[in-house]
Amino acid sequence: MTSYYRRLTVGPTVLNIPVQPPTKSKLPVFPPRRPYNNIIQSSFGITLRSRKCWRVEATVRSAGRSEGGDGAKKVGPGPGQGPGPCSYSVEDRTVEVGSKRDRTVEVAVAVAVTVVLGVGNRVLYKLALVPLKHYPFFLAQLATFGYVLVYFSVMYLRYHAGIVTHEMLSMPKAPYLVIGLLEALAAATGMAAGAILSGASIPILSQTFLVWQILLSTIFLGRRYRVNQLLGCFLVTVGVVITVASGSSSGHSLKEAGIFWSLMMIVSFLLQATDTVLKEVIFLDAEKRLKGGSVDLFVVNSYGSAFQALFICLLLPFLSKLWGIPFSQLPNYLKDGAACFLNMGGTLSSGCDGAPLLPLLFIIVNMGFNIALLHLLKISSAVVSSLASTFSVPISVYIFTLPLPYLGVASSLPAGFVAGAIILVMGLLIYAWSPSDPSSAIPSPSS
Repeated sequence: MTSYYRRLTVGPTVLNIPVQPPTKSKLPVFPPRRPYNNIIQSSFGITLRSRKCWRVEATVRSAGRSEGGDGAKKVGPGPGQGPGPCSYSVEDRTVEVGSKRDRTVEVAVAVAVTVVLGVGNRVLYKLALVPLKHYPFFLAQLATFGYVLVYFSVMYLRYHAGIVTHEMLSMPKAPYLVIGLLEALAAATGMAAGAILSGASIPILSQTFLVWQILLSTIFLGRRYRVNQLLGCFLVTVGVVITVASGSSSGHSLKEAGIFWSLMMIVSFLLQATDTVLKEVIFLDAEKRLKGGSVDLFVVNSYGSAFQALFICLLLPFLSKLWGIPFSQLPNYLKDGAACFLNMGGTLSSGCDGAPLLPLLFIIVNMGFNIALLHLLKISSAVVSSLASTFSVPISVYIFTLPLPYLGVASSLPAGFVAGAIILVMGLLIYAWSPSDPSSAIPSPSS
């Protein structure tokens, strides 16, 4: 189809604007007698197309003359070229109108789901230990090895559905092996320190997890944080410490336990933070290897949990000793734990009221929490996922003050709960606040 040109003179600048009538695939077709006569041109080359929504592509050039002729470079929505629908392309930078808002909404929804599942995970773990109060090590191993079966089953179904591709499965397995090793070592060191430290001191030491994530993401990802983000993380940490530690003897218990076991717990959170940052590295590397694509969550979870289970098996003699179970008696312990979990009657299942419902609910919610946490990490960052998980701590503390079944008398709120919660929320709001950046505004053509 023949194209034609209309020459407009605006001041000292002469513009050659190519105007090509739309083809049949580009609806609607405008009458030739009004070929965009109502558009005022300045130093912008503007092309209008109709494709469910108006697309306005404005390319700002340093020269005062637009590129014309048959060899003119077209700005189209092709892959990797030009702006997408409803977007502006300013020099070499493309800003998607509405995409940032959609991204913010997606992250906000993912944060809300992660917080809800995080609260359910903490509450149901406490309820699951009511029937399995003598078999917490059995519950931990049941969850670890159960996840391998479930994750690989889901990945198998997604592979046959075309969601998981062969390229995803062909990615290097070394990072997954490191993830499994880090998670197994984090579990071992955490169990060792948790057996000595009091319950009130562990949430305080767990706030080092956020500090490690900020440091590691700065070192390995080259990420830079604004002052308001660092201040927000600091306030979140202070808020959790005040919420959990107020009215408790956590400071005294830390002195009694000694510096060694406190450092051991801090090392455990360092290993966990390294694990989350490494997963973020895997997602970023997948975008390069898969040419803009992304690796499926269940590929990361499946291989990571498989290698974790492998290293847990190698560490079983050490882990069983930490739980006070001689390795020679471990088969009998697991057998008794299975009988209590199934709650099929008999002397072995006495006192196991609530099983298997409560442990199964915990395992299901814990699996959903891990998936939601990894999804949030994938679409945002490790620090944001950590903040969402941290926000579930004070909510869980409040939930335990309610009359829950199987737990007996409800606990009372710590003295500084309200003050700590307010500081924590302020920290989250300060972290999420984005100062306006005039340079990022989208310029509009002058009329």
